Amino acid sequence: MILQEILDYILKGDKALFLFLNGFHSEGADWIMAYVTGTKPWIPFYLLLAYLLFKKYGKAVWLPLLGVALTIVVADQVTSGFMKPFFARLRPSWEPELEGMVHLVTGRGGKYGFASSHAANSFGLATFLYLLYLDNRKYVGWMFVWAAVVSYSRIYVGKHYPLDIFAGALVGIAGAYGIYSVFLWVWNKLKNRENERIRKAG
Repeated sequence: MILQEILDYILKGDKALFLFLNGFHSEGADWIMAYVTGTKPWIPFYLLLAYLLFKKYGKAVWLPLLGVALTIVVADQVTSGFMKPFFARLRPSWEPELEGMVHLVTGRGGKYGFASSHAANSFGLATFLYLLYLDNRKYVGWMFVWAAVVSYSRIYVGKHYPLDIFAGALVGIAGAYGIYSVFLWVWNKLKNRENERIRKAG
């Protein structure tokens, strides 16, 4: 009973915060957020990231690229494949209680929204790259700003509550740490094998 009351209080606060944040909109911002929340507009950005990884890892770039891909797959599957159907929490755009109160920009989206796969994917990518570039944190740290903006856009366009974003971000970050641990183990194995080959050849 007490746990249910706490949960109801949290969800009520989540809806109130959503309405507050979703309420800040304008025609110009609508266009910007519709762009930010999309996938295709970011393709050149992703290609740039792939190029930077190639510069760092050379022919072995397949391994960090595989790590990035696995991070996104895990984040997306956990949120969209498991959490959304399991928790079945209606998106704000589908919530009858909020009908007429939500500012929509790009349509209503799928029925369920907990947790946000956009937040999971973007924070997962940011975390994995951050771990790859620990020697250059000052610059790669901006990836978290990008992830936060992409995640906020989901609230702006009326698709997600703040709690959806928070949970999705946690999933992405946790997934990235897990995949990076495997990546590091494999990378060290490959390096040791290559060093051993060079030692024997010398």
